[in-house]
Amino acid sequence: MKLENYYIKDDASTDESYGYYPTKRPIEEYIRKGLICIDKPMGPSSHEVVVWVRKILNVSKTGHAGTLDPRVTGVLPIFIENATKMVKFLQESSKEYVCLMRLHGDAKREDVERVMKKFVGRIYQRPPLKSAVKKVLRIREIYEIELLEMEGRDVLFRVVTESGTYIRKLCRDIGEILGTGAHMQELRRTRTGRFGEDMCYTLQDLLDAYVFWKEEGEEKYLREIIKPMEVAAADLPKIVIKDSAVDAICHGANLSVRGVAYVEKSVKKDGTVAIFTLKNELVAIGRALMDAEDIYRLKKGVAADIQRVMMERGVYPRVWKSYAKS
Repeated sequence: MKLENYYIKDDASTDESYGYYPTKRPIEEYIRKGLICIDKPMGPSSHEVVVWVRKILNVSKTGHAGTLDPRVTGVLPIFIENATKMVKFLQESSKEYVCLMRLHGDAKREDVERVMKKFVGRIYQRPPLKSAVKKVLRIREIYEIELLEMEGRDVLFRVVTESGTYIRKLCRDIGEILGTGAHMQELRRTRTGRFGEDMCYTLQDLLDAYVFWKEEGEEKYLREIIKPMEVAAADLPKIVIKDSAVDAICHGANLSVRGVAYVEKSVKKDGTVAIFTLKNELVAIGRALMDAEDIYRLKKGVAADIQRVMMERGVYPRVWKSYAKS
């Protein structure tokens, strides 16, 4: 945490008797509050991969952020038990793909590049017949598109899109404007939100790490593969709160400005914020009710409306009766 990015409202300290720094959690709790980026192979559905992760780790609940079709490979973030509460906040993150498109006729590279550039920006899409969602026209945004290689009728390109964009449909639309026709031959997701290929592991990697822990008592491989759920909230504007405010939020209270220790300068009214302890534990996700400057300046008022509590009750002491009335 770079303090220059924060307003320091109260130079508070934390009691080491309560909670854990995320990387120091006992291994069972570390798993329950973790996530893993799986390099999804071709063949199984996203749901099947999620079930395999659940069985490997012997946990009760897993969820993923962003479905990949069976034939599509690449980055599939999977959230474990407590961390599954994060899924809906990550599903809308941008996606990056590398796609192999097959043209149905000959075309010049410069023509393909010219047509591709027409799709940067907001586009209309109707989901393809094979998709599981309602076939209604909708608007999606293409942030970047780059032709990487072209050999004959095979075109390799990179594209960064808004969540929910159909690359299969994009290929057909490009082919239609080119006048050649085209279809998606292969697709790999290389990034979803902040999770890229460099963070990915295979299912076999996960299984091996789990066996090392169970049979040899060696935790380091599992801790390397599984990341704390806090990683998923790293790009959200942050409010860091005092120990005395933690359990009040866990019991359903909104965040009072009196409970704030630090507030990131990027916090804006009505924007999504992540609420952290002084040990960098994720307490909750909420909606800011003030800009950062007002949270820093004001002595009374509600700083954030809590939308999803991530931490269990009782991790921090209940010292909030008088605080909750402020």
